[in-house]
Amino acid sequence: MIQSMTAFAREEAQGDWGSAVWELRALNARYLDLSVRMPEEFRSLEAEVRAAVGKRLQRGKVECSLRFRAATGQEGGLDADLGLARELARISREIDGLLYDPARINSMDIMRWPGVVSARPPDPGMVHKAVLDALAVGLDDLRAARACEGKKIEQMLRSRCGKILAIVDEIRTHYPELIAQLRTRLEEKLTGLIAELDAGRVEQEVVLLAGKADVAEELDRLQAHVVEVEKMLGQHKPVGRRLDFFMQELNREANTLGSKSCDLKMTQAAVDLKVLIEQMREQIQNIE
Repeated sequence: MIQSMTAFAREEAQGDWGSAVWELRALNARYLDLSVRMPEEFRSLEAEVRAAVGKRLQRGKVECSLRFRAATGQEGGLDADLGLARELARISREIDGLLYDPARINSMDIMRWPGVVSARPPDPGMVHKAVLDALAVGLDDLRAARACEGKKIEQMLRSRCGKILAIVDEIRTHYPELIAQLRTRLEEKLTGLIAELDAGRVEQEVVLLAGKADVAEELDRLQAHVVEVEKMLGQHKPVGRRLDFFMQELNREANTLGSKSCDLKMTQAAVDLKVLIEQMREQIQNIE
């Protein structure tokens, strides 16, 4: 089952201590690009948060945002970073010395500075566990959402694989007719040039043109690549990068097929192949 890289999940944990809400967003990215935003009092959990995400996700730009609200009346108290407060006060005095009429600053002004005063969770151990448990549930929901979207993408890719194989079969069936048409056109041209038709010469020219128009190898490789893509779609591991590589190979064979085309039907088939491959490639950019 393939996984999409785009999804959203929200998980909330509540207790006597208050509430914590995780919002998880995932977008396309070549590698795992993780961004974590949490209140300062939970910053010590960042390593565990990153480990939890890395355990469940391999690719994607993932944003993890935590909002925390302590319960009213809980005896959590406040913490003050006095070192930061002293530094702010010192800088304020130095700036005051540069001004003609400096404004007075009081302790409340210092306390409003980010990081000077922070709420202390009532029981850090209990709250931290609840926050991490909520993250685990949120990540499971995110994976479920990615799997749901991935299933839709997989259905689309399998449908396009079937259409590519149908075109390949159609070209194989049409190829003998194409060679016969080449022979007829060549005989008509040579008949207008020489009075007596040299059958051996005609056969040489037909063989030469048939060699230039031979697409058996391209058709075999197209079929083999599609079979490999279908196998990967059934694997339970990240396959996005490998699928992207096979899209390049399929496109290369379709281009060669188009360059060897000597009739409108095969040219149209090559164009149809390129359209299908591009549709697949666009969707594969969103696969983990």
